[in-house]
Amino acid sequence: MINALSVILLFLALRTIVETFLNLLNANHVSKIRGSLPQCLDGISDKKTWLRTTEYSLTKSRLGLWEEWYGALVFVLVLVFFLPWAYYVIGGVGEVGPWREALAVSVILVLLQVPELPFEWYSQFRVEERFGFNKSTIGLWVKDKLKGVLLGFGLIYSLVGILLLIHRELSQVFENSWWLWGFGAFFGFQLLLFALWPMFILPLFNKLEPLEDGDLKIRLMALADKAGFQAKTIEVMDGSKRSGHSNAFFTGFGRFRRIVLYDTLIEQMDTEELEAVLAHEIGHYKCGHVPKRLFVSALFGLVVFWFVAFLTEAPWFFEDLGFNTNTLGRLGPVFLVLSVASGVFSFWFAPFSNFLSRKHEYEADAFARSAIGGPDYLVSALRKLHVENLSNPMPHPLFAAIYHSHPTLPERESTLRS
Repeated sequence: MINALSVILLFLALRTIVETFLNLLNANHVSKIRGSLPQCLDGISDKKTWLRTTEYSLTKSRLGLWEEWYGALVFVLVLVFFLPWAYYVIGGVGEVGPWREALAVSVILVLLQVPELPFEWYSQFRVEERFGFNKSTIGLWVKDKLKGVLLGFGLIYSLVGILLLIHRELSQVFENSWWLWGFGAFFGFQLLLFALWPMFILPLFNKLEPLEDGDLKIRLMALADKAGFQAKTIEVMDGSKRSGHSNAFFTGFGRFRRIVLYDTLIEQMDTEELEAVLAHEIGHYKCGHVPKRLFVSALFGLVVFWFVAFLTEAPWFFEDLGFNTNTLGRLGPVFLVLSVASGVFSFWFAPFSNFLSRKHEYEADAFARSAIGGPDYLVSALRKLHVENLSNPMPHPLFAAIYHSHPTLPERESTLRS
C-alpha cells in the first residue's frame, strides 16, 4: 500500500540532495572562474566589479544552502505535526461548510509564510544592503508584507471557497467529472487575476506612471507602432524605492497588456539600448508567448485537478497524513497538502518550464534584432543589465539548465550575432 507521507518525504529528501549538489556545483564553478574577467564583459566591466559579481553569487549560494535545509526541516515539522491539528482547530470555528474549510486552508497557508521571514529579512537587509541594492526600509518592508498577507488571504479564501462550493454542489450530479468544472473555475480565476494584476494589484506595491513626454517616449512609441504593438502608453515603475536592481517586463493580454520599465533601467541605459529592450518585450507579445504559457499552464492544471479528484476518493491519503474526514470534508485537506508540498514536486518539472522560457527569450531576441535592424544595441543592453545587477553571466551549465529561465549572456550574444 502506498504511504502518502513516505512518498512526500522521499521526494523532499531527493529534492534537497539534488538542490544541495547543484548549489555546491555552481559555487565551485564560480570560485574557479572568478580569477579572470569573462570575454562577454570585456570593455564594459572591470576586474573589481567582476569580483563583486562572483562574491554576490557565492553569498546568495551560501544563503540558499542554509535556506534549503532550514526549509526542509520546517516542511517535515509542518507536515507531520502541524497541518492536521491546525486544520481542525481553525476549521472548527463557525458553521460547517465550504467557507469554513476555505478559512482553515487560507489561514494555515498564510501562517506558513512566517518561517520564511527571517531569511527574507536577511536577504534584503544584509545581503542586498551589503552589495548596494537595498533601498527599502524596515517600515516599508513590513508594510509590503502586511499587504501581501491580506491580499494573499483574500485571494486564497475566495478561490478555495469557490472550488469547495463547486465540489459540494456538483460532485453528486457529476460524480466523475466535477473536477473539470473545478478546473474551469480555477483557470477563469487565473485569467482574471492575470488581466487585473497590472491595473489593480501591482499598484498596491509600486507606483506606475506613464513615461514622461520627450525624445525617449517619442522614439519608444514610434518603435511600438512600427512593430505592430498598439500601446496607449509605456509605464515606468518606481523600482528604485525598494531596490537598485533594474528590469523590464511585459504582462497581461488583450487591452489589459502592459509594458513596464523600471526607473532604474531608464537611468542606466541609453535611448538605443532602451529601444532594444522594448523591442524584446514587444517580441514576447508578437510571438504569442503569453497564450502559449497559459496553454501549458492549463494542461498542467487539468492533470493536477484530476489528481485532486483521485486523492479525494483515496482513504489511505487522509489516514497516512492524520486527517479525520468524518469531522470536515475531504477536498480541503487535499488542497492544503498539495499547496504545502507543491514545491517538492514542481521542482522536477522546472527544467521543462525553464527550457520553454529560454526558447521564448531567444525568439523575443530574434524579433528585437529584426525590429531595430541589428544585434548591437540589444547585446549592449544585456551586458549592462548583467553588470548593473551583478548577474553572473557564466553559471555552471547544469545549474543554468535546471534553474535559469533566461539563456546565459554568452549564449544570447552568440545567437544574436549568428
